[in-house]
Amino acid sequence: MKVRKSYDAYRSHEHLLSDARRYPDLWRLFAGIALVSVVVVALNAILFAIIANLTTPGSAAGFLTGASPLALLIVLSSFIFATLGVALSARLFQHRSLASVIGGQSLAIRQFWRVFRALLLLSVAVFALPPYNLGAPLVANLPFARWLLLLPLSIVAVLIQTSAEEVLFRGYLQQSLAARFRSPLIWIGLPSILFAAGHYNPATVGDNALLIAIWALTFGILTADLTARAGTLGPAIALHFFNNFAALLVISLPDSLSGLALYHLPYQASDADALRPWLLVDFALMIVGWLTARLALRR
Repeated sequence: MKVRKSYDAYRSHEHLLSDARRYPDLWRLFAGIALVSVVVVALNAILFAIIANLTTPGSAAGFLTGASPLALLIVLSSFIFATLGVALSARLFQHRSLASVIGGQSLAIRQFWRVFRALLLLSVAVFALPPYNLGAPLVANLPFARWLLLLPLSIVAVLIQTSAEEVLFRGYLQQSLAARFRSPLIWIGLPSILFAAGHYNPATVGDNALLIAIWALTFGILTADLTARAGTLGPAIALHFFNNFAALLVISLPDSLSGLALYHLPYQASDADALRPWLLVDFALMIVGWLTARLALRR
């Protein structure tokens, strides 16, 4: 009975799968993933070669960590290569458009804004709560006037980055697996595990690497659930965008993707003990954000 209820909750997902179901062969998925990888690696190599030729070696290396506003704008915008790779793979191997991966355009946009408005109200409520004692005070990064001037470009760059990841993981991968396998354990679980693996980086974050990977795994599962319930990528993109807006543009780590943030945390990424309370709060906010998005979709 519980399995049947979960399938009923995901009825909208069936409409999203209609084009993918026409070509459910696994070889098409594997070929598509290979093509996405080639496109992303090749175009990023070209981009970095251009940057290396235009800057000093030290400056070129700084681009990879997004240490300056320009560097981070370029790094985030480069995620469009993944979207391009998915568009090519979907067209070549499944004979469908990128729009079919996202879902109905008008519905996706309406759902995006519905969830985004709800999350915005949630953030106002969170800021109205008493302050948390999570250690040393924040460190100012960009002057507010400069941050505000960069904000339109920053928003576009974060939207490119978050939508690219959703198009790949909750779009192309999830739909291709769901077209072949009925169980959500497969078409939700496998893309979420891959998403978590991409966030596992012990060389940078030390002892928190596993906790961050678990966070990413949970985030992947929750955004996959939103996508299956909504029938478009709109709500998942909204939740992902809202999360990364806060993590990249408001308060970021000082040594990783920090160039566009208004404030920096007073710790390095490798300061595992100091960062763990922030990660736990972020984990709780992610769950609350997902529940808020689900309530917004029911309206």
